[in-house]
Amino acid sequence: MLKLYSYWRSTAAYRVRTALNIKRLSYSIIPIHLVKDGGEQHKPEYAEKNPQELVPLLDDNGKLLSQSMAICEYIDEAYDGPKLLPSEPFLRAKVRSVCQIIACDIHPLDNLRVLQYLKGELQVSDEQKSTWYAHWILEGFKALEAMLAEYKAQGPFCFGEELTLADVFLVSQMYNARRFEVDLSDFPRLVEVEQHCLTLDAFSDAKPEAQPDATL
Repeated sequence: MLKLYSYWRSTAAYRVRTALNIKRLSYSIIPIHLVKDGGEQHKPEYAEKNPQELVPLLDDNGKLLSQSMAICEYIDEAYDGPKLLPSEPFLRAKVRSVCQIIACDIHPLDNLRVLQYLKGELQVSDEQKSTWYAHWILEGFKALEAMLAEYKAQGPFCFGEELTLADVFLVSQMYNARRFEVDLSDFPRLVEVEQHCLTLDAFSDAKPEAQPDATL
């Protein structure tokens, strides 16, 4: 069985849980608490598996793979089930573009280790940290709202009738935006996609609050 090293509030782990659910793959969760005892991801036994000391980490029968985008593309190519990426080259590239805006431009700037650095090393206030967090989400969401508006009439997902990896990445980032009380009133298209996706078991079962380590 596949094993996923995960933290319930990790946006990147949320993406992979959702993708695994969409692919209808069985997997076990191995919780890695990112805050307790200074962060379990820094313990030698985990760092040996993932030298970057981050989650998620996929263990496919001893084959270890990090980085959520790489994991999602791997399971899409290696396993049967609904496809996460379209077969048409241009649309596939568009889906990857949305994923990379989230995974490369928004999420890294708002990641836990960045927020901890701002708070600890740079000694910014809680208000300044929240302003930082919201700024980068809003910058990314403005672009995504414009990019996805043209597909609104074609269906309820990011790119119309077909669920893609773009929806997976968007929903997890929307969760973080709501968690930090970012104003989403300027992003009706993104909210519409999010709310539709959350009616599906693959998404709702992957939600942070539904995870076995959510109360740890």
